[in-house]
Amino acid sequence: MNSPAGPVTFSVRADPRAAAVDVRAWGPGRSWIIDHAPDIIGSRDDGRDFAPTNALVATLHRRLRGLRMIRLGAILDLAVATTIEQRVTTVEARRSWRALVRRHGEPAPGDLGLVIPPAAPVLAALPDWEWRRLGVEGRRSATMKRIAGDASALDRAAAAGDACVERRLRSLRGVGPWTTAHVMHLASGDADAVPIGDWHLPGHVGHALAGEARADDDRMLELLEPFRPHRGRVWRLIVCGTGSPPRRAPRARIHDLMRLEAKRGR
Repeated sequence: MNSPAGPVTFSVRADPRAAAVDVRAWGPGRSWIIDHAPDIIGSRDDGRDFAPTNALVATLHRRLRGLRMIRLGAILDLAVATTIEQRVTTVEARRSWRALVRRHGEPAPGDLGLVIPPAAPVLAALPDWEWRRLGVEGRRSATMKRIAGDASALDRAAAAGDACVERRLRSLRGVGPWTTAHVMHLASGDADAVPIGDWHLPGHVGHALAGEARADDDRMLELLEPFRPHRGRVWRLIVCGTGSPPRRAPRARIHDLMRLEAKRGR
């Protein structure tokens, strides 16, 4: 990943029997990863003040004890990957992200055959036609260019505290509450962050907590309110530990924007 100290590859291996976690890192950002390892693996999130009385959530909390709020600390890769998911299906977003990394990323440190996502200067310099080839229209690509141009300031804000990085993210045009909540949830370990505007999350939460398959954002927030300041922890438990509500309509047709753009360019 692109850490504030430079590109880095890291691996995390847990040994439950020894109650130990082995963290290894390669590249210019190695020291940064080692320094932040307790936050990255979630060892500082013990959830001791989380004691849900809701029967389902209490059961999920016992069953999924390994689920912890991580604090990755690096903003760029998460913010770009999340922005790619705006207003498109998961399939389309993953397709574009994979193409972006393969075409413009660099070999990851450590000689492990991995590829690191593009650095901020590379993202900022990509022309509009190349973004279209990746299946990303102008609105999302412009937002990702703004994030790339502000990458250093975002890293400084992350080091200064959660409130600073949240304000910095929201100051960027094109970065709304949905994107901010997802980034804060993983980059800052915000156990209360709830993404507003998600296509599937309100229905999933509504189905799990109230048996309602068509809950909207307002209803989701109402159901999660009793769990504050652990609303983010609760929706993560629900997503990881329960099934999605039954579908009431056929899947939407997924258009391959990358293929369409390639045909236009012939």
